[in-house]
Amino acid sequence: MRSAPWTEEENDLVVADYFAMLADDLAGRDYSKTGSRRALVPRLRGRSEASVEFKRRNVSAVLKGLGEDWIPGYRPAFNFQAALADAVARWLAANPAWLERMPAGRRAEAGGMAEAASLWVGPPPTLSNRPPPEELGQMLAVAARFDAAGRDERNRALGRAGERLALAHERAALAGAGRSDLAEAVRWVAQEEGDGAGYDIASFQPDGRPRLIEVKTTNGWERTPFHISRNELAVAEERREEWRLFRLWNFSREPRAFELAPPLERHVSLMPTVFQASFS
Repeated sequence: MRSAPWTEEENDLVVADYFAMLADDLAGRDYSKTGSRRALVPRLRGRSEASVEFKRRNVSAVLKGLGEDWIPGYRPAFNFQAALADAVARWLAANPAWLERMPAGRRAEAGGMAEAASLWVGPPPTLSNRPPPEELGQMLAVAARFDAAGRDERNRALGRAGERLALAHERAALAGAGRSDLAEAVRWVAQEEGDGAGYDIASFQPDGRPRLIEVKTTNGWERTPFHISRNELAVAEERREEWRLFRLWNFSREPRAFELAPPLERHVSLMPTVFQASFS
């Protein structure tokens, strides 16, 4: 016999319980999945502990789609109901400070050479390593519905912390290549001049050639969508040999990165999301 659909109240209870554990996990505090589950089950409508465990995996999948952290011990389980995504969105709306948290802030703000030199920079996502179509489709649908890209773009603290870490990484890489002179000349353009240049950091190749870096940061997985402006695309096209998009992901836990070189259409699908209206 199939169990009854989860109610809005039940979804809200599971989501709140999950976020309480996630906060402890991110802060490095001890917590008990078993104890939390056993305290939660009596508040639900005859749900088994096994069903609660699977529901937690569904919450992980929703959070992955949103480009958010999830509890590593709960591997994302897909084909979740839209009602669960709504419950996660309700929790986030009721707890806006969550999106402004900076668990990795100490590392990013320190910006030390040793820390930045250890930043993992790997290959970008490709067709060969993408998730199964049904999983990817649900992730992208959730990201689009709740505008994960716009959320990251509006999170100025996250963006600045990512730029700061990328700046330290560039300086460390040049110093490690024996070009301390160039490392000292790397500039944080977005901080000094604002966001209108079409890139955030003016750096160099070890041979002295210019390297223009636009940084995009997310706490989510490597395929979390991001926003890119018309100006940034124009500069990428005009200065193809110099411009690079530096994508920082998994930022709140252990930041990782990859680079994309123009033309960006080789790597991502570009979709216009904002139109300018003018009076004729």
